Amino acid sequence: MPDRSRARELASQYIERGDPTGWFEQLYREAELGRSEVPWDDRKPNAHLVSFWRDRAFETQGKSALVVACGLGDDAEQIAAWGFRTTAFDISPTAIKEARARFPKTMVEYEPADLLNAPARWRQAFDFVFESNTLQALPANIRPCAVQSIASFPKPGGFLLVIARGREESDPEGDLPWPLTRSELALFEKAGLAEDSFRDVIDVRPPWSRRFLATYTRKDL
Repeated sequence: MPDRSRARELASQYIERGDPTGWFEQLYREAELGRSEVPWDDRKPNAHLVSFWRDRAFETQGKSALVVACGLGDDAEQIAAWGFRTTAFDISPTAIKEARARFPKTMVEYEPADLLNAPARWRQAFDFVFESNTLQALPANIRPCAVQSIASFPKPGGFLLVIARGREESDPEGDLPWPLTRSELALFEKAGLAEDSFRDVIDVRPPWSRRFLATYTRKDL
């Protein structure tokens, strides 16, 4: 089971000082030096993403994709292998540097960028957008802004896949990673997308976490 103690410690410190996303770069720098562990770094594509594509693959020729908070690049590389012209970003410059180093022949365009201040050129620019586990690593008070930003990326007719830990409204928030509620996911619809599907599942491997898998489309053709 991943060691989340250092990630939680850093998140608490940075949130307390009013910088709720600064800890990501600090954690990746420490991990690069062998001093910490990035608990979500599995060194393989997200199993739910792979399962989703097995069940719902669609034409990728000439299509573009964006991977939100790509970390060390495994999901982005998989999406590019399916044929998408893929852009992937992370707030951590160290993560982006490591992703480029891991995949020196990559076709993915890796960029350091802040989800809460994303490049304007990405607005309604992508056929497929993948968001996995980013929202659950953000405090609840900034999630609405993050959702608004993610929802802006799919082009008309575009498609968004969101994967996150899930909980009931009555459940305690717990520790980082903080599970989302259905009402938080509903913010994607308020941001202009239409829910295409929703699944409430138990993770495919230990520690058997509850996951919400939701897909959205932009209908304003």
